[in-house]
Amino acid sequence: MDHLSSYLVLSAILFSLGLYTVVTRRNAVAILMGVELILNAANINFVAFSKFVTHNLDGHLISVFIIMLAAAEAAVALAIVLNLYNDRGHINVDEANALKQ
Repeated sequence: MDHLSSYLVLSAILFSLGLYTVVTRRNAVAILMGVELILNAANINFVAFSKFVTHNLDGHLISVFIIMLAAAEAAVALAIVLNLYNDRGHINVDEANALKQ
C-alpha cells in the first residue's frame, strides 16, 4: 500500500485540519499549530512526489528548508504572542491590532 495516492490523502487530511484550525480559532497558539499542520502537509507532498515521480532528492531538500522556515516562524510568532500576552493578559488575535499603539 505504498502508493502516491495514500500520501496525497494523508496530506489532504492534514491540510484540511490545519486550514480548519486557522479559520476557526481565535487563540494565537492554536492558529500557529494550524499553520504547522499546513506546512507539514506540504512537506508530505514534496517528499511523496520526489519519491514517486522524479526519483531524486529535490523534494527532500525543499522539505528541509520548509522545516527550517517553520522553526523560524514559530520562534518569531511565539515572541509576538508573548508580547501580546504581557501587554493584554490574553492571546486573543481579534485584539492583536492593539500592538500598533
